[in-house]
Amino acid sequence: MDRTFREFENPMPNKPVFVKMSFGMAYRYKEKDIYQAIILKLARVQSAVRAAYVLLQNGFLLEQAILQRTIDETNEDILFLAYAIANDTFTDLHLRYLDAFWEEEIDESGNMIDSKQKRPMIPRQKIRAYLAKIEKYILDPSRGIELSRTISKTYSGFVHGAAPQIMDMYVGNPPHFHTNGLLGTPRMEEYLDDLWNYMYRTFISHIVVAKALGAKEHVKILTKYKLMFESNSNQRC
Repeated sequence: MDRTFREFENPMPNKPVFVKMSFGMAYRYKEKDIYQAIILKLARVQSAVRAAYVLLQNGFLLEQAILQRTIDETNEDILFLAYAIANDTFTDLHLRYLDAFWEEEIDESGNMIDSKQKRPMIPRQKIRAYLAKIEKYILDPSRGIELSRTISKTYSGFVHGAAPQIMDMYVGNPPHFHTNGLLGTPRMEEYLDDLWNYMYRTFISHIVVAKALGAKEHVKILTKYKLMFESNSNQRC
């Protein structure tokens, strides 16, 4: 995934430039197009997957689950944008999404208190409805959307600290809250399996982007490694 990302990033003709913003100097893309948005999202999801793996290795499983919510939504965003390129169809939803995505947190005044920035939130259910329509789930689209919503709500409980999710910290003999991580507890295996799923889906996102960009050689290589990933998983099971 990393090698593919670098080979998508490096040939881009319009690199980020170091520009003066109202709050200081920062790197920014000037064009703010859909291709650059995909590069940013790929960078984000790769970092998040690596961070989740580090948390798993150290037994911080609830924190891993928080990042998995981020990985979920970032992969949805990547597919949402890649399908627009692949189908050569930019909907009004895509245009509104990109407008919100590129909007700065602080407006030109540089005043954080009186900033006029009011980034609109694109409803997640609209993005999922678009994906369901494009992907034509084996289940009917409404059930695909409902499944995504349920998964999102589950991981939202980790983000916001709902009681059932916090109780995952309560294990052992005698049982107690593990505030220093859950290494050596039965929770490790289930969260390991969970992270495999997120790595796998992130791999799929990279393949979809490669297809959308017409990078046939990358599709071939990524698909080869995806099959190896699947085979190794079956052997582990």
